[in-house]
Amino acid sequence: MHSWEQRKLGDIAEFSKGSGYSKGDLIESGTPIILYGRLYTKYENSISEVDTYVEAKDGSVYSKGGEVIVPASGETAEDIARAATVDKSGVILGGDLNVVSPNEDINSAFLAISISHGNSKRELAKKAQGKSVVHIHNEEIKNLVVPFPAKAEQNKIVEYFSNLDDLITLHQRKCDELQSIKKFMLQNMFILGRNRKYNFQ
Repeated sequence: MHSWEQRKLGDIAEFSKGSGYSKGDLIESGTPIILYGRLYTKYENSISEVDTYVEAKDGSVYSKGGEVIVPASGETAEDIARAATVDKSGVILGGDLNVVSPNEDINSAFLAISISHGNSKRELAKKAQGKSVVHIHNEEIKNLVVPFPAKAEQNKIVEYFSNLDDLITLHQRKCDELQSIKKFMLQNMFILGRNRKYNFQ
């Protein structure tokens, strides 16, 4: 196993920004878009399905697939120090997003995990500026030093956490189903009891 190497993100990635758009631009169907606020409420480390849409304007920034996005503003420094990868191409990247495109020896999902957890998260949170709303700019992300193992090991780590996420989703669904059954049974128990159709013994 190779030792992990500390690398400055400015040396291994290209940096850009998303463009325009706010919640008020959202429509029922159209071009898929990621708005920064959804990073706090909806998406995990990897974004494969997008459920918000806009009418595309000229000058929009589209994903190519494999970008790492970091919110440019948020409520707290801890909140803002997070990242996710965009798996698909053709998704519009909204205005308040820093867009990081790593070179080919970096697994973008591994980079997103690294930024969102541990020492990198703490360092990025320290760099967040502002009082009522905090901001992070590409300059701050460029100066972040992140430890990377060899690409093959990055891939294995990403696969491991991806499998865990799938397992969590599966159990969450089962849990939701059981909650629904319980709710249904509680709502119907007294009707059933009155009609004497069912015997719970």
